[in-house]
Amino acid sequence: MTDETADRIDEATTRIADLEAELEASGTTTREAEALARAREVLHAWVDTVSAVVATPGVGRVVLIHENGAESRIASPELPFLLAVPVSFGDAND
Repeated sequence: MTDETADRIDEATTRIADLEAELEASGTTTREAEALARAREVLHAWVDTVSAVVATPGVGRVVLIHENGAESRIASPELPFLLAVPVSFGDAND
């Protein structure tokens, strides 16, 4: 990881933690390898409970529907585009 990338990640985590503090909601931040490995493990298990996905690129939102019917909403400028199926207007030979 470059110093520039590390600086951007530090700035983003600090900004987010500060915004949460303004809402009087504390959050935790970590970049420590063991804690990140644990977080990834938990996230993978959580994602494995997804039974449906609604991706709405136009509003930058993804809604995950879990096996128990619960909904998780993710606001992201990138994720909905990654999940959306590209539009096809037929075979190029038509």
